[in-house]
Amino acid sequence: MGIREEIYFEGGPHIGDLILNLLIGFSVVGLPLTVGAIVRALWLRYRITDRRITVIGGWMGRDRSDVIYSEIVKVVKVPRGLGIWGDMVITLKNGSRLEMRAVPKFRELYDYINDKVAAKNPQYSSAK
Repeated sequence: MGIREEIYFEGGPHIGDLILNLLIGFSVVGLPLTVGAIVRALWLRYRITDRRITVIGGWMGRDRSDVIYSEIVKVVKVPRGLGIWGDMVITLKNGSRLEMRAVPKFRELYDYINDKVAAKNPQYSSAK
């Protein structure tokens, strides 16, 4: 019997990231961006629950990173795609970073993560 978690968000990267990079891929310069977007669309998945953040990615979806909210020191968001989707970088206590690219609903997810981190870390202050 495991601990129950309430899933707030579960899904892959925003479809607009794939479409935009496919359009850029018609040029030779844009081919690496297009390949990266295709790999993200196929194998990258995010799960944000009330206890942790899970990112499953890598080639064929074989890499998994789990982060609990009490280990988070800083969260930074960057809008992309005319602000429809965005990137997030989560910095942990040990100095490592978890990058989340092409996150849909990134503003709502950023607020949710900040609320959870503030509840777990009383000294945490978000720079909104």
